[in-house]
Amino acid sequence: QSALDGYNVCLFSYGQTGSGKTYTMQGTGSGQMGLIPRSIEQIGQYKSTLEADGWNYSIHVTFLEIYNESIRDLLRESDEVFVKHEIKIGDDGNRTVTNLTVKQLDPNDKNAVSSVLQLAARRRSVASTDMNAVSSRSHSVFTLNLTAKHEERNQIIRGKINLVDLAGSERLDRSGVEGKHAKETMSINKSLSSLTDVFSALAQQSSHIPFRNSKLTYLLQPCLSNNGKTLMIVNISPTEASVQESICSLRFASEVAKVELGRPKRGIQEVRKKEQNSSTSKNRRGARNEV
Repeated sequence: QSALDGYNVCLFSYGQTGSGKTYTMQGTGSGQMGLIPRSIEQIGQYKSTLEADGWNYSIHVTFLEIYNESIRDLLRESDEVFVKHEIKIGDDGNRTVTNLTVKQLDPNDKNAVSSVLQLAARRRSVASTDMNAVSSRSHSVFTLNLTAKHEERNQIIRGKINLVDLAGSERLDRSGVEGKHAKETMSINKSLSSLTDVFSALAQQSSHIPFRNSKLTYLLQPCLSNNGKTLMIVNISPTEASVQESICSLRFASEVAKVELGRPKRGIQEVRKKEQNSSTSKNRRGARNEV
């Protein structure tokens, strides 16, 4: 709802490996819906209601992963990873990622939604470890951009929702990974540490927030500042062997709960009638000249 109203929204799923973060975000293919398909479904319902009130919505989505501090497009057509992606900041302050596949999406088209999620799931970097048979080796970020225009009110609304499935923190002595996967573990833990540093600095209202220390925090900086609304879901493993990791996750959740981002800014813009009148006047002059 907040994204439809023109706010920048972000939801994180955080926790150790195997605690159910990807299930929380994406669900399963057997009818168990995660936050991503549920959010799309709810947006479709509210979109229909708002369009009956005169709003005309356009919705586009992207899906990426951050693997070893490199950005990969999860909606690319080819299996090969050869396109370089960079985070750019526009004149309006908005962050975009270059060369990403952008898909227009009808949230009420269940087949189209399923197709997007299934493609991203096939592209996601996963591996089998001693703690998780299907361990995500990257952070994934699903972004849904909404633009709405109301002709009679002369208003344009722009909203965004980021749904982030964080890779799980893990200990090498428990996951048993080596070589390439050990490097992935170190990269994951380092970026999660950077995220912790950002939340700690925000909680302490520090004058310097280390957003640039990782691709993840730099990309999501608008959501983690006073421009957006952010919610973090912390997943806890039920196993006794994971009690130390669970305590660490709860401590992190306690730190996040202290953060106050301030009042978010709504992305609403008034369309200038002067420009419309000027355009109409030019059309009239052109018509007189033809006569």
